[in-house]
Amino acid sequence: MDITVSILYSLAVLSLLFCAYFFLGYRSQKKEWKQKVKQWFPEEERKSFISRWGDQFDKRESSRALRIKLQKANLKLLPSEYLGILVVGYLALFVLMNSIFSMPIELSLLLPFALLFISHYLLFYFRKNSYEVRFNEQLSEICRILGNAARSGLTINQGIDIVAREVASPAGDEFKKIANELKMGVTLDAALRSAQKKNSTRDFNLFIATLLIQKKTGGNLALTLDTMANTFEDRKVLNQIIKTMTSEQKYISFIVPALPIFLLLVMNNVIDGFIDPLWSGFGLVILTLFLGAIILSFILIRKITNIKV
Repeated sequence: MDITVSILYSLAVLSLLFCAYFFLGYRSQKKEWKQKVKQWFPEEERKSFISRWGDQFDKRESSRALRIKLQKANLKLLPSEYLGILVVGYLALFVLMNSIFSMPIELSLLLPFALLFISHYLLFYFRKNSYEVRFNEQLSEICRILGNAARSGLTINQGIDIVAREVASPAGDEFKKIANELKMGVTLDAALRSAQKKNSTRDFNLFIATLLIQKKTGGNLALTLDTMANTFEDRKVLNQIIKTMTSEQKYISFIVPALPIFLLLVMNNVIDGFIDPLWSGFGLVILTLFLGAIILSFILIRKITNIKV
């Protein structure tokens, strides 16, 4: 009798464990299917009229040029988001000029617009190659991965697929596009030439030329890529040293023009009518010389610290 009870008890416990196992497996499979269904049929979320207006603006052809600029500047912003930041910045500067620095209403309306226009120009001027710089900094890692893939007996296409999975943005995103084009039947030459349109720097051109020549003529691709990776790493270290040595001067190039303007606004807030003489005949000459000297000092400092290797 005791043996029968023990056997039944053991079977009951075993059945409970099997049920728990299959139940957990069912839950896990159900969760995976829910995630797939959400990816295939995403739910439409309610949006405000501002978000809908922003989506419509981003889809227009007129916003394409701004989108390309933002991408080259490596700014993770949509064109509508960038314009929204400019509008908010204009309102904040208007309140700052009119309420805190006691500027005339006409000047409070025009000066923020001029400052934002200059800031917009300088932002894209100094960051116009930011996307390419970050891309080129990852070329050494890409060469290492492709070299290891070639050493393991994989093809260039398979190595590019590994790069697309392993390398972070922005190079990872571009290599994902290349890998997808190769899977769709596009030739390696055409896929790389398409990527070259977005990044036409000397380093990337050398990288593409090496891959295409090695594919046509053969040779030790792994050794070539390792040598190229060492060259890119040495250049990256040298650029970082130069950037560190000139960082103080680059910050000074922004502080020197901003400090006199800030002091002028503070004095106008302390002393009523302090900047009124600047709008007279001789005052306009002094103001023009003052602004010209500020712009000239900024350009000279930036030129001195702009060292290319």
